[in-house]
Amino acid sequence: MKKLIFQGQPTYDGAGVKLKRIFANNDTEFTDPFLLLDHFGSDNPDDYIKGFPWHPHRGIETVTYMLDGTVEHGDSIGNSGTIGRGDIQWMTAGGGVIHQEMPKPSKGMMHGLQLWVNLPAKSKMMEPRYRGIVEGEVPVVKIPGGEVRIIAGAFENVKGPVRELVMDVEYLDIRLKKGSALSRQSKKGYTSFCYPIKGTGEFDDTKLEEGNLILFTEPGSISIKATSDIHYIFATGKQLNEPVAWGGPIVMNTEEELELAFRELDEGTFIKKK
Repeated sequence: MKKLIFQGQPTYDGAGVKLKRIFANNDTEFTDPFLLLDHFGSDNPDDYIKGFPWHPHRGIETVTYMLDGTVEHGDSIGNSGTIGRGDIQWMTAGGGVIHQEMPKPSKGMMHGLQLWVNLPAKSKMMEPRYRGIVEGEVPVVKIPGGEVRIIAGAFENVKGPVRELVMDVEYLDIRLKKGSALSRQSKKGYTSFCYPIKGTGEFDDTKLEEGNLILFTEPGSISIKATSDIHYIFATGKQLNEPVAWGGPIVMNTEEELELAFRELDEGTFIKKK
């Protein structure tokens, strides 16, 4: 079964947020339909307090999963509030959203993940929508030696709270005790990945530690064995096999579409009125 390993690279984004970028625009031929995965985590407010001030998105979905800390958010379609530990913000930018995500200083870690999911050409300009999921809405399935939190998709016939997805995506948060094992299936035409947040394990007989990601682009069974207590993400999504034109926070199919998006930003017509 073909697999690729991605090593997270330290970088800064937003107004100066320190994070680890696991994959991004140079990897889209492998990661389709996923575009970007960032892992942020620090107990030093200087590393994150400047946050992500107002900025645009078009053509994608952004999924923010908070593991610790609190972020205030607001957007151009009228949503605002805070997300904290265990909460998820699943935003479909569609034809255009301008939003901000501003971490609040707190004792302990500010810790989370942001995943970008591409939208198909037919849905790039769809009406934007926002889903705010709080920790208590996420079902937890107990398994021998661990547990699975189901954010999107299903596990053992239990469905996650994020429904009516544009893309066929499964997003699971899994914890296993040392020596425990679990298998997941990667279907034909899908891309799947496992990302250890904490701990180490053997993923399809490949040893992997926190901060590195293993990606599968072919069908088959993916076996995971915890060589220490491990906390990891499993995600899988149906491949689009469409051209990608990427310009910062906007991802379209052609350069002409990108140019139009940035021209509309300059002209003040980026946000489409109902």
